[in-house]
Amino acid sequence: MKKILRILPWCFLALFAMEIVGVLMPKKDGVFHLREFGRLPVLLNGRVQPFDSVGHNSLLQIRSTSDVPIEDVPAWKFWHHPKKLKSTEWLLEVMCQPDQADNRLIFLVHNPDLIGDLKLADKSGDKSKLSYNSGLSYYSFNELKPVLPEIIEQTRKAAAVDDQARSSMQRQVVKLGNAIEIYKSLKFTLRPPGVDDFSAELQDDIRPAIDPGVNAVMAKRDGKEYDKAAFNRIAQIAESFDQLRQEPGAGQLYPLVVPPEDPKKTPDDWGNIGAGVIDSIHEGDIFPPLGWLAEAATAYRDVNPAGFNEAVDAYTQWLQKNMPVELAKGRHEFFFNDMKPFLHAIIIYIMAFILTGGSLLTFGVFPNLSESLRRSAFYLIILAGIVHTFGLGFRMYLEGRPPVTNLYSSAIFIGWGAMILGLVLERVYRLGIGNAVASLAGFVTLLIAQNLAVGGDTMEMMRAVLDTNFWLATHVVVVTLGYASTFVAGLLAVIYIVLGVFTPKLSQKLTKGDAVALSLAVGAAGGSRAGIKTAKNLESQVGQVELGKALSKMVYAIVCFATLFSFVGTVLGGIWADQSWGRFWGWDPKENGALIIVLWNATILHARWGGMVRERGLMNMAIIGNIVTSWSWFGVNMLGIGLHSYGFMDAAFHWLVAFIGSQIILITLGLLPPHYW
Repeated sequence: MKKILRILPWCFLALFAMEIVGVLMPKKDGVFHLREFGRLPVLLNGRVQPFDSVGHNSLLQIRSTSDVPIEDVPAWKFWHHPKKLKSTEWLLEVMCQPDQADNRLIFLVHNPDLIGDLKLADKSGDKSKLSYNSGLSYYSFNELKPVLPEIIEQTRKAAAVDDQARSSMQRQVVKLGNAIEIYKSLKFTLRPPGVDDFSAELQDDIRPAIDPGVNAVMAKRDGKEYDKAAFNRIAQIAESFDQLRQEPGAGQLYPLVVPPEDPKKTPDDWGNIGAGVIDSIHEGDIFPPLGWLAEAATAYRDVNPAGFNEAVDAYTQWLQKNMPVELAKGRHEFFFNDMKPFLHAIIIYIMAFILTGGSLLTFGVFPNLSESLRRSAFYLIILAGIVHTFGLGFRMYLEGRPPVTNLYSSAIFIGWGAMILGLVLERVYRLGIGNAVASLAGFVTLLIAQNLAVGGDTMEMMRAVLDTNFWLATHVVVVTLGYASTFVAGLLAVIYIVLGVFTPKLSQKLTKGDAVALSLAVGAAGGSRAGIKTAKNLESQVGQVELGKALSKMVYAIVCFATLFSFVGTVLGGIWADQSWGRFWGWDPKENGALIIVLWNATILHARWGGMVRERGLMNMAIIGNIVTSWSWFGVNMLGIGLHSYGFMDAAFHWLVAFIGSQIILITLGLLPPHYW
């Protein structure tokens, strides 16, 4: 049994490491080279990104998922996942096979009042549909088409209302109206409205009209006789495609798929297909990338894999020669989307947390098993941390920015910082508490980030006032580390109160069995000398170390760290504000939130130094730190006022209130008289 427990951590590590290796293995394309198409770059939201990201982010805004289930599976068959269209495949279907795409259930409408107003079928109670859709009302474009005028009118009225004054129904109709506009724009990304075969129109209609039309225009300009039919034809083409280029719907820069004709001179001068045709007329021939995109669209519509793959390969070769940086950017972001590092990190963090729970439950009772589970969790957290760090670093590479640029990236970074602090605590104390902090914080913050990503592109361009890598790398990183460490202290305090109220483990002392198990573990990992040394150190503490006192020391150390980083980060923010707005401090809600964190952490330290609080008081104050920090992180943004409200998320209000309520309950438990513990 001892041998099994000794190798168990390595078995867990090998299992999840194999899963990560499997994710990194090269994947083959099918009959259609969809993955190669998904890597092709476009310009959207002011940045170059692949087609795959366009589909991925569009689906998140429209459906709140990154794929589309296309198979009916009863909800009770939980082991059978329905077949799904991935983001690139769905995007191609919308652009090239709109009649089929219009029947997909992609529009989420969950407000019962809006469903009633629009006279839509209520699907929320239908449990026999897709397992992913059970209890949710998804509608197709064809189902919404009869009520589009009503949706547009209600969207116009709701948009005129201030964000804070909108009802839940008005917020839902604005989101639905925006989703429909995105969908309609995507439908005309690779073809003009009313044209099924854009490739044939380019080759058979527009190309033959260019030379005689341009000659007629030049002759008329010079006052010579000209071919009126040719002149009228080219004028008609130019007018229709110029309107497409400027139209608020299909021409709203969503997305720009035609690269500039001279990338070296105008690398950011991308256009839609309307701009591509106008530029082709000016140049006297169809711009090759426009022709290849049209050929790919027609071939996909006609289910012609050879034609589709040939067009994609030809365009890829052109990009490799003329725009290698943009092509590489598209490939790298596609790899990042395909790997989904944060999702895999979440899975590993959850498993590590489960193992940590088992370790804590068996602590002092089955020491060998407890230590084996603790080491298993520790190794898995290291693996999850590597994946987490890779994802964080790869995002920095793709954006060319420091790690924190918006609410989404702040959640990722706070989780990363908490994970590092948890690993350090576990390395020092080896009690499983650091594992609990690292795994829970990593899982929860990445889950928050996943929900924040529903808003769309998480790598959007920075606002002008924030567009400085120096301050993003100093003030934002430092103050975010202050957030992370304050949350870690609060999480340790939560563990203290839960263990104290519901278990007798806070006063449980380290036993000789624990010391032997820990020393054997260290010896197995680092050699017999390390094991002997650790055994001596631990045996000297037998009967002396209490879990409660260890937690108290951890919280105190983390609060010291949090106070320093919060203070320094706030001062750096003031210097940045002075450079940006001409004043160091303006009592802005976000500035006040940052100051409250500093003052509260300082209050905790002074209360402890002055003897005003002991262990339980320290823990309760640390949990109040969770409330203070969550308000500064999310709450002040929900006010919708101030210079710092860049990440407004009214949808998170109920979750914030629920979190604060849970912390108040824990504080109440922490105030119970000792005999109830």
